[in-house]
Amino acid sequence: MTATTDPSSATAEAADAVVGADAADGAVRSARALHAPVVDWFAAHARDLPWRRPEAGAWGVMASEFMLQQTPVNRVLPVYEEWLERWPRPADLAAEAPGEAVRAWGRLGYPRRALRLHAAARAIAERHGGEVPSEHAQLLALPGVGEYTAAAVVSFAYGQRHAVLDTNVRRVFARAVSGQQFPPNATTAAERRLARALLPDDDATASRWAAATMELGALVCTARGPQCGRCPIAEQCAWQLAGAPAHEGPARRGQSYAGTDRQVRGRLLAVLRASKDPVPQSDLDQVWHEPVQRARALDGLVSDGLVEPLEGGRYRLPLT
Repeated sequence: MTATTDPSSATAEAADAVVGADAADGAVRSARALHAPVVDWFAAHARDLPWRRPEAGAWGVMASEFMLQQTPVNRVLPVYEEWLERWPRPADLAAEAPGEAVRAWGRLGYPRRALRLHAAARAIAERHGGEVPSEHAQLLALPGVGEYTAAAVVSFAYGQRHAVLDTNVRRVFARAVSGQQFPPNATTAAERRLARALLPDDDATASRWAAATMELGALVCTARGPQCGRCPIAEQCAWQLAGAPAHEGPARRGQSYAGTDRQVRGRLLAVLRASKDPVPQSDLDQVWHEPVQRARALDGLVSDGLVEPLEGGRYRLPLT
């Protein structure tokens, strides 16, 4: 038997869809009233960070974005300043061995980011005449550059209109627009659509909006202790207007570090960073008492390209 559709039911569904679309459009138009207060707040309260200064240029912005992944600003600042002093242009870093990038990365953690930034610098030197490209697609084609980093560079360095969605921005949008205390654990297509819909129409304001929402999430609309009394959009915030209902927050990452493979890897790398010459296995054996875990951590560093094994049981930071 062939199923039939009640014309009146189909008409009602279509009408509901139109109403839903109109409501969504209305919500976005209302949310755009957030632009001016957030951008004005940023003008008065933005931190003076070196990668925000005009002299930082696109390379400074890119370096900061790599360093700030999963790392707080106060830890990044000294490494960033030393990095840009030593390698003020991509070509300067590209001319060095990748191991030097790992050495200069110091204790920022997640040192594969140093290798990725070095690979990106080499690609910029080889493909783009040493200048960080200003086109989003060209940035995405660089090693180690994903959607977020590409959008951040074209927005913050080149003043273009792109949705920049980091954890801070996602939290601001979840509360102020969607009425949720926390965003989902992983970025969703709906969040991306909302971020694009909320972009101001002109490039300059959109770029400021991207930086301003990020700063608002970092300083005021924080994950565990939002300071709503200092928020420039508290009276318009959908979450506040709903009574600030509590929701289950995003799962916290494990905070343990002591005794983990990460700690062992860090100690092994510290020995290798401190030496310009290859390091014998016997020196590395001193950094950790448990031989199986130590060997596993060292094998992982070799597999990740962070350490090169040499003949005679010696190791060094990578040269190629």
